[in-house]
Amino acid sequence: MMFTRRRRALGPLLIMAATSVLGCDCEGASSTATSSTATNVTETFSPSDETAVPEEPPTPPEDGAEIPEEVIAIDTHVDTPQRMLDGDDIASRVEGGHLDLPRMREGGLSGAFFSIFVNPNKYEGEVAWQRALALTAAVRKLTEDHPDVATLCTTADEVKAAARAGRAAILMGVEGAQAFGTDDPELTLSRLRELYALGNRYLTITWSTDNPLGHSSTGDHPNRGLTPLGRRVVREMNRLGMIVDVSHVSDQTFSDIMDITERPVFASHSSARALADHPRNMTDAMIRRVAANGGAVCVNYYSQFIDTSYRRRRRQVERQHRDEFAALDDAHENWVDRGAAKFRLANELSPSLAPPNLETLTAHFRHVVSLGGMNAACLGSDFDGVPELPLGLSDVSELGNLRTALEAADLRWAPIAGGNVLRVLDAQTTRAQRPETETGSPSDAPETTMR
Repeated sequence: MMFTRRRRALGPLLIMAATSVLGCDCEGASSTATSSTATNVTETFSPSDETAVPEEPPTPPEDGAEIPEEVIAIDTHVDTPQRMLDGDDIASRVEGGHLDLPRMREGGLSGAFFSIFVNPNKYEGEVAWQRALALTAAVRKLTEDHPDVATLCTTADEVKAAARAGRAAILMGVEGAQAFGTDDPELTLSRLRELYALGNRYLTITWSTDNPLGHSSTGDHPNRGLTPLGRRVVREMNRLGMIVDVSHVSDQTFSDIMDITERPVFASHSSARALADHPRNMTDAMIRRVAANGGAVCVNYYSQFIDTSYRRRRRQVERQHRDEFAALDDAHENWVDRGAAKFRLANELSPSLAPPNLETLTAHFRHVVSLGGMNAACLGSDFDGVPELPLGLSDVSELGNLRTALEAADLRWAPIAGGNVLRVLDAQTTRAQRPETETGSPSDAPETTMR
């Protein structure tokens, strides 16, 4: 789908995120290490049959008036299910954390992919698989308990319908194949299909550790790539219509994925390595290749991923004051709240620490766009999965500040906010089309043949 900067129309549909309901890096995601078992979640997910209420006849614009673009804002990675499984009902405002439905409305976020993340340092084998089912069930329960404000979505059309109805678009993605709890090839594929049937629409091939599908950028063997099983899984994801997420993976795993995939991919929460030299970030070559594939790079907001100079200063302060920081581990059970307390302490101990701000974050979006075009960037906050965020963006309610910063940098909000993600999602089940440039000519991305 091509986005033009402005368009004229007699019947414009303006879905502004402020009026549409909304709606891990998880280095320590979910401090509660209880082993939850899913109940009654193995039924096949069926999309809603609900249709949008017909609109009243449009009023023609005044001669020469410009019509704003349709805006649906979708974040591709929030780790909020950890909190939901621990008891937080995010349909109401909750204390702490980065995200709940009221704050999504305030920030203008129409929806998000809720991450099904199973921490391999806490859960292994069958317990890991049951944790994945329990997290999935917690997200589904939100939409079942609060159908007036939240809708489970699996397609771009369902996201648009939810936004028009004023409901949060709730999507799901699995972060890391460790969630399958097995290295058996046939069981892995069976569990992949089961999570897809329950509504999950992407899989991040690895998290921060290696797994039976491939190797991570921060794992034990960052120079290695996909395993033979990983290659089978990528092909099966293409067949199912499930987005391959290339965040976290090693550079070689990324290359192997791009050699195999027949559909657009995305990086659900990664920033630009040229601006912040961390292996979790994307190189310029990787960004260009994702863009040529018709995919997108969803920029991560984590302060220590967007400014590695700050990361070094911040960690030095913590090393110099180990006891003070250690005391906060006992004082705060919740990972995000503990991170916020440590952030405040670090700045009290070192007033010249100079954390990154929205200008720093905006530079990453601008860099992605400079390499891949306006079709290549998207939102990948990592809300509730990282301990600190840039100044001016303390939680999702302040997302409007990021919009202001991006537009001030002459970056278009509509495609970055959600248009690019919806295009990638739609391409999983339809014949891929090459993204188009601002002038309307096809990009140099090769057209792929879909099965």
